[in-house]
Amino acid sequence: MSRVGKAPIQLPQGVDINVSKSNVVTVKGPKGQLQQQIDPDLTLDMNDGTLEVKRPTDQKRHREVHGLYRALINNMVTGVTEGFVREMEIFGVGFRASNNGQWLELSLGYSHPILFRIPQEIKVETRQDKGQNPIIKLEGIDKELLGQVCAKIRGFRKPEPYKGKGIRFVGEAIRRKAGKTSGKK
Repeated sequence: MSRVGKAPIQLPQGVDINVSKSNVVTVKGPKGQLQQQIDPDLTLDMNDGTLEVKRPTDQKRHREVHGLYRALINNMVTGVTEGFVREMEIFGVGFRASNNGQWLELSLGYSHPILFRIPQEIKVETRQDKGQNPIIKLEGIDKELLGQVCAKIRGFRKPEPYKGKGIRFVGEAIRRKAGKTSGKK
């Protein structure tokens, strides 16, 4: 039995879950509403403020999706109650970030600035303290969308292994390589 799949999901106060006949799960909470289509074979049992995802058989396909959909529903419950926050840091001389509403402007050493539109569901905030690296703070209730936006921003200038320049998550360790050494003895 999947360890992730069999763990019950605790429903906090103020969270409402509805399941349609076509297995679309809708989670409503204080921060908003999320929907997710789940596998039609799986069933959801609600008892005393807990939700359990059950699979009908022990077939390989059912085992594969059991833990996945339990984790997706748990992320939806966490998102509508607490939300998710990701902070990214820009390393490099002259690298800058600023935002104007939902537009993020990045100066990453290219010949032109990069303009990136952030989806409406995600709040973006940038800050640049004197002597510190620029920070991009992203907040949202949908963990999947937040991860996709972070991956897209990081893809503009991935951290390189020699000097560490690029966009990385706050607290992320980058494996560094030694540069070329002198060939003379």
